[in-house]
Amino acid sequence: MTGLVDDYLAHRFKWRPVDATFMGAEGHDDRLPPLGEGCIEAELGEIRILLDWAAKDTESHAHDWEMIQSELLVEQARLHTFPRQKNPAWATGEAGFGVISLLLPQSEPWRLGAITARIAAIPAFLKDARALIGDSPIPAGWVERAVSEAEALAMFLREDIALHEAWQDAWAGPALAAADAFEGFAASLSDVPDADPACGTEHLQLILTELHGIGQTPDRTIEEARAAFDRCTRELEEMARAIDPNTGWQHQVAALSAIRPTRADEVAASYRHWDAAARDAAEKAELVTPDRDYGLTYRTLPPCFRRIAGPLYFLFYRSPPALNPGKGSTYWIMPGADLGAHSTAMVKAIHAVHHGSVGHHTQNARARAADSQLGRIAATDCAMGLAFQGALTLVEGWACHVEDLMMEAEGFYTPAEKLLLKSFERRNAASVLVDFGLHTGAWSLAECERFYAEEAGFAPARVHGEVIRNSMFPASRATYWLGVEGIRALRRRWKGDTRSFHDRLLSFGHVPLALIEDEMVAAGELE
Repeated sequence: MTGLVDDYLAHRFKWRPVDATFMGAEGHDDRLPPLGEGCIEAELGEIRILLDWAAKDTESHAHDWEMIQSELLVEQARLHTFPRQKNPAWATGEAGFGVISLLLPQSEPWRLGAITARIAAIPAFLKDARALIGDSPIPAGWVERAVSEAEALAMFLREDIALHEAWQDAWAGPALAAADAFEGFAASLSDVPDADPACGTEHLQLILTELHGIGQTPDRTIEEARAAFDRCTRELEEMARAIDPNTGWQHQVAALSAIRPTRADEVAASYRHWDAAARDAAEKAELVTPDRDYGLTYRTLPPCFRRIAGPLYFLFYRSPPALNPGKGSTYWIMPGADLGAHSTAMVKAIHAVHHGSVGHHTQNARARAADSQLGRIAATDCAMGLAFQGALTLVEGWACHVEDLMMEAEGFYTPAEKLLLKSFERRNAASVLVDFGLHTGAWSLAECERFYAEEAGFAPARVHGEVIRNSMFPASRATYWLGVEGIRALRRRWKGDTRSFHDRLLSFGHVPLALIEDEMVAAGELE
């Protein structure tokens, strides 16, 4: 044994080497996760050892100790009930992003040997994954997602990977074999029996308590989210009447898509303009100190990735590996004929504020200097989501909170754009209702989809995929609303000014919001 953090990461990277690539850890880029016989039992055995080791640890940073304990306890419970290794969408995600992670700008210079090895490993990995699943019932939505991803990845390996600048002719044969393996894997799932995706109230409570430090029950959270949803609906109606009493808020928000660049060659400049404007506005209003040192480059998504960006968890902004961060980050601009997708309102709120400038970008830059080792890497986006789910209350809570915070920068948003932000708040409350309603067994999948489409106002094309996402990651979507509410509560108690609160909040890195509250209380910083 070395230190608890080192031992935990060694365990983590052994079982999840693709996570290691995304985090920037060396020595794992040529492997995919081990899926041999007895792998789940072996991982559980290591978790028991690590939990015992953690109980005796007195040297680690308190945040690292808390996060390791909670991650292990929740993973242990999930391995006993519905292990990730039996989710076919986990298998397609790991196999696909095992290669893609090495082809992103953050992985330059290109590690050609590792890319070759991962492509070659895909057929055996998928064969082992299918054997492990066996005849186990799997939620139909998870199977559907796996099939969709497998088809996209087969196309990528047959055709579009050759468009990448690192392409080697020697990859052609192994890439075709991997494409065949993806197609065979998808076909083999056709007769898998369906299963209920609900994790149950007990597991949901474990996630709330252990990962997020939230002591209240799921039922109480549902009550609060319902009250927030109804309040936001009333506020939207009142705000819309103040702007135009003859036009409902939905139509006013929809009309924002017409305010956009008029030519495709103006899109990138719009992203850069609003990113800089957000930093300047936040600084002038003394809301938070924006990062200006760690670079952020807006680039059009390369042709090799364009056809897989939709079917996969392919993010336009993905923070570079924290263990090897380099000098900046790439932000992809998705090309397309519909310029409405790049409306000024969406570019400002989602791209420039939530993800870029003062949002995730500044948050990630600050996290590099956190005292907690895990606080520097916890928000790494991996093949299926955040590396440490416990960090979501701060990570997504901050990005959603800062959208609203920029309303305090006079003139940054128009009245109609503030309507859009209020609809985002309402949508986040709606996601709690679906997330918790589904996993407590109160709502069926059909009821979740109906609520999103008919009451929450989600775009019809997005509804089904959103519910599948909710089903696969219990309580994760709820953390957007929980995080914002938690940050607002802390701000109301903060003894200092606005900028000092937000700078202090970001100084802890990517850790659960509850741990930050404990630190602020101990330092006497809160009323």
